[in-house]
Amino acid sequence: MPKGQRVLELGCGDGKLLAALEPGFGVGVDFSSAAVQAARKAHPHLHWVQADVHSLPLQGRFDVIILSDLLNDVWDAQLLLERLRALCHTRTRIIINSHSRLWQLPLSAAEAFGLKKKVLTQNWFTTEDAVNLLDLASYQPVKGSREILLPLNIPLLTDFLNSFLVKLPFFSVFALTNYIVARPLDAGPRVGASTPPSVSVIIPARNEAGNIAEIFRRVPALGSHTELIFVEGHSKDDTYAVIEQEIKRHPHIKAQLLKQTGIGKANASWQGFAAASNDVLMILDSDLSVPPEDLQRFYDAIAANKGEFINGTRLVYPMEQNAMRTAT
Repeated sequence: MPKGQRVLELGCGDGKLLAALEPGFGVGVDFSSAAVQAARKAHPHLHWVQADVHSLPLQGRFDVIILSDLLNDVWDAQLLLERLRALCHTRTRIIINSHSRLWQLPLSAAEAFGLKKKVLTQNWFTTEDAVNLLDLASYQPVKGSREILLPLNIPLLTDFLNSFLVKLPFFSVFALTNYIVARPLDAGPRVGASTPPSVSVIIPARNEAGNIAEIFRRVPALGSHTELIFVEGHSKDDTYAVIEQEIKRHPHIKAQLLKQTGIGKANASWQGFAAASNDVLMILDSDLSVPPEDLQRFYDAIAANKGEFINGTRLVYPMEQNAMRTAT
């Protein structure tokens, strides 16, 4: 999570998680007065509220709402999710994590032996249950993962199991924690909807001097304003000089030129992303294998909130022979 966002955590406990996220405006809610007092004492720069999460005395909208180990404790998960919609805008993300049902017996044993803090009787929703509840409350899951095979700190072994092995198909089934990131559907206007989203088009360019003028001519004006960010990647021709010339010839088009610091298209794309300043990020191949005019389609889809990541494919239509050759 980026720092400085408006973050709401429900079931915040002592507030350590919320404080660690360094929100610009953070609100923690917990039913326990003792937990809220401890959080307020440890993190006085944040806002702490004692309340039932089913009846939140809150107004305004948040960028991120966190339900960490909470969904299995509430008495009406669907009602909670439905009421959270009043605190969402279209780019809000709901982050849910909960223990896997496979760990019910080991966790109960740990509580019995005093190795784990006792909790109230839980609901033990499966991931499928949580996804269904999100759907009923008009949210769309956008990401999911399974984390943590070993909830103990054993040097080397813990890192290996929790960072690598848990990502593999067979072993992920035995993960302790399930994560879901969801977004609200039809939650009202997009943030900043008084003006359309702005666009930064990242253009990795290597040995493409002959296409630069066409890029300036054909890239459409998108949203409230568009910027072109060229990342020139150690060309053997005069690509860099040509980009400089075209920027001077088109003063009405906001553009910047970066010299790639690493190698490869991925590196160039990340470098361009870091330099971007607008709402929507796009990548355009400088070989023009994707027509620049098609960027309008991608913009229309994301501006209409059809998704948060829009990816195209060239494989559904016939292609010329050797159009996508294996790199050598």
